[in-house]
Amino acid sequence: MTTSSSPMLVRADALDASDPLHAYRDLFIGVDDPSVSAYLDGNSLGRPTKASAERINSFVTQAWGGRLIRGWNEEWYELPITIGDILAAAALGAAAGQTTIGDSTTVLLYKLARGALQMRPGRSEIVVDRDNFPTDRYVLESIAGELGLTLRWIESDRRGGVSVDDLLTVVSDRTALVVLSHVSYRSGHLLDAAAVARFTHEAGAILLLDLCHSVGSVPLELDTWGVDLAVGCTYKYLNGGPGSPAFAYVRTEHQHEFVQPIWGWMGRDNPFAMAQGYEPAPGIRRVISGTPSILGMIALQDTLALIEEVGMAAVRAKSIALTEYALELVRELLIPLGVEIGSPEDSAERGGHIIIDHPRFEAVIERLWNRGVIPDFRAPQGLRLGLSPLSTSFREVCVGIGVIRDELTD
Repeated sequence: MTTSSSPMLVRADALDASDPLHAYRDLFIGVDDPSVSAYLDGNSLGRPTKASAERINSFVTQAWGGRLIRGWNEEWYELPITIGDILAAAALGAAAGQTTIGDSTTVLLYKLARGALQMRPGRSEIVVDRDNFPTDRYVLESIAGELGLTLRWIESDRRGGVSVDDLLTVVSDRTALVVLSHVSYRSGHLLDAAAVARFTHEAGAILLLDLCHSVGSVPLELDTWGVDLAVGCTYKYLNGGPGSPAFAYVRTEHQHEFVQPIWGWMGRDNPFAMAQGYEPAPGIRRVISGTPSILGMIALQDTLALIEEVGMAAVRAKSIALTEYALELVRELLIPLGVEIGSPEDSAERGGHIIIDHPRFEAVIERLWNRGVIPDFRAPQGLRLGLSPLSTSFREVCVGIGVIRDELTD
């Protein structure tokens, strides 16, 4: 077990002392909880901010409790797009009017994929990789079955990810839609989105990116890269809370022809007219269906404010430093025990998390949690270490990997 005076912890504390973002950790709830010595799962569920606890309480007692239904006229109706624009500027590299908050990632992925396919009539194939997140695969399998389309599978490297070369044999003039994760949920591989967008467009197809493991951990430039559509969640690096609503990005040039399949009153032009027949609202509002979860998007605003304050370049620098340090410890402490690194080791090809593999990891995950070290397990034998730059310390990484070593040697 690593003691408080061990050289490893001394070095970890020195790294924290020199970290320009270290003070931001104190803005999160639970970082001083003695029962959690290493929270290494920020890419599954981010810690809440102290400001969000205050904001949610204020919303319940004042905005909801005080303004009641009047809140819709005063702010709530526009909030999904207002926060969408803040998110776009702070973390997506996107101009205003292209992003909205609402629904789950699964529902928004379905909406965007169906809307994209309508924009490419006569094309019969959807491209996706076999190591994409299960929801992405399942939704596309559902759509393909529903519409009689063909799925073309990319057999990507599980320890790497998808490259333009992987697209060469599956993308053709029959391809309507390419769906890829910008950061792989398992390996952390970072996609060259700009190159993939260019290749997809040369084939006449549409690119839909899943940003769930990207947003808030790596800089994004959706407008510059030429990405057509994107979807992502807000409860990981954006700290929106369990099940906080996802977001959708639809590039401005596509909005006039984009029609999503779940027609609801809040996405209709002039919804309060209660008119007969559906006419999609202009702009990004047409992505909305029913009444959005206003309470669910409240906490998101505080992390976005932090990202605006520090900038995504600083967030990315801290993320790289954390994952590089974690890999250094893995090589020193865990590789001799038979652990294998399942992520790209070049930081330019890696997002904000790493995965390590060992046959005993499934058996030890519960013991790790009981000892206050919290990574997550990904079948068949991976521990995923999600290091959230604004709330994770170098000491946590050191303690966590030390306890993993202890469990493997017991």
